[in-house]
Amino acid sequence: MANNTPVNSQITDSVTQVNTKVLGDAPAIATGNLYQAMAQALGLAALNGTNAQQQSNMTAQASTTMGVTTMYSIDTAADAVGTSDILDQVNK
Repeated sequence: MANNTPVNSQITDSVTQVNTKVLGDAPAIATGNLYQAMAQALGLAALNGTNAQQQSNMTAQASTTMGVTTMYSIDTAADAVGTSDILDQVNK
């Protein structure tokens, strides 16, 4: 151990203060890291939710388009004849 001189004690005090500051900052840094990780996770969750909603809307639009296309592709004359035959069978 160094001799106790005015310079040695000042250096010891300086090193002690720096070590104390590092130890004092550790909880704040850990909390900051935790908050940053939580914010990133919540941001990704919102992004995933938005993406899922967009994909669902695209699927709904595609199925609606196919349904309308199917309805318009039915021959109306054949539909009318088929409906008439069914009603004739029911009325007999």
